[in-house]
Amino acid sequence: MTENQAAGTGDQAGQHGPEELRASQAVMILLRLFRALERVDTGLTPQQYRILKLAGAGGERSAKLTATADGLVAAGYARRDAEPGDRRVVRLCLTTAGHDAVRRAEAAYARWLDQLLAATGHEDEVLHALDELNQAMDEVRRTRLAASGCAEPDRSPERAGTA
Repeated sequence: MTENQAAGTGDQAGQHGPEELRASQAVMILLRLFRALERVDTGLTPQQYRILKLAGAGGERSAKLTATADGLVAAGYARRDAEPGDRRVVRLCLTTAGHDAVRRAEAAYARWLDQLLAATGHEDEVLHALDELNQAMDEVRRTRLAASGCAEPDRSPERAGTA
């Protein structure tokens, strides 16, 4: 199967409405971008990078991240600190090596993205569109959580970028 066939183009185009075809193509592009990010030589997996960024922004506390956190602690990128006043809570915090790993990963991702954006000839427009998608995802999440009666901490890139 070719990428065009997998994306719903070519011979299969008549089987889908224009909205479905456009959504399918967009999803395939996003998946392809994610796969490309996985191949960027950063020394970290995208999941490790994400967790280190969150930990650097104030400590990550999700129980679902235990296996990845264990690996980061074992590699010397993070440490577990007790939460003052609540011994049940343990924060994942970056070590100096963790901060260095994040900086190396950011530099590698920046080089990759700069090259990709330059190839579009529309760097600012693409970055603006990505920012709009990020804001839309935040709004959809807030709406969903509000409907369920839950609240979630801010996970915007601006917050994750503060260490």
